[in-house]
Amino acid sequence: MKLYFAPGACSLSPHIVAHEAGLELQLEKVDTQTKVLQSGGDFWKINPKGYVPALELEPGEVLTEGPALVQYLADQRPQSGLVPPQGTRERYRVLEMLGYINSELHKTYSPLFLPTTPEEMREERKAYLLKRYKLLEERLSGRTYLFGDTFTVADAYLYTVTRWAKYVKVDLSGFPNLLAFMERVSARPAVRKALAAEGLAA
Repeated sequence: MKLYFAPGACSLSPHIVAHEAGLELQLEKVDTQTKVLQSGGDFWKINPKGYVPALELEPGEVLTEGPALVQYLADQRPQSGLVPPQGTRERYRVLEMLGYINSELHKTYSPLFLPTTPEEMREERKAYLLKRYKLLEERLSGRTYLFGDTFTVADAYLYTVTRWAKYVKVDLSGFPNLLAFMERVSARPAVRKALAAEGLAA
């Protein structure tokens, strides 16, 4: 399998999950501005949506969208516990959390990376993020990860998007449980491997 990624982008989430599951991935770096692959190819031909992540399962078959990718990867190694078994209520709770992170956090960060975003909108988006993080701060009280002591695909996704806060100046100092979570996740060997492979610091 080959993962098309950009360093530190949302593609970090499936990259972490692959390491956690003990899966071997080929990596292909994508310039998200020009859509040119590190090898010189045209990323539009790989993923017509134009964004990472994309996972080439086999030549000519590509899976896209981070929440789908992390489930697929985790299901290749059920014993990893990264996602509960199909059909269980616990599985749907993890899917529920992936949906929350995707719609309420991930997409709220997007305009903060654009220099053309007006300051008024920038401040509104930051306030919205803090409101949404409050729920997660409460959930992490007394828990190692989002679902207790077991690291799941949802934790990988939350860690990935929350890393963006420092780059767009979202102040998370009022969320000690969340910050402790970030430290715990960044210390995991699989996470450190993924970060190193992308040329990133923990």
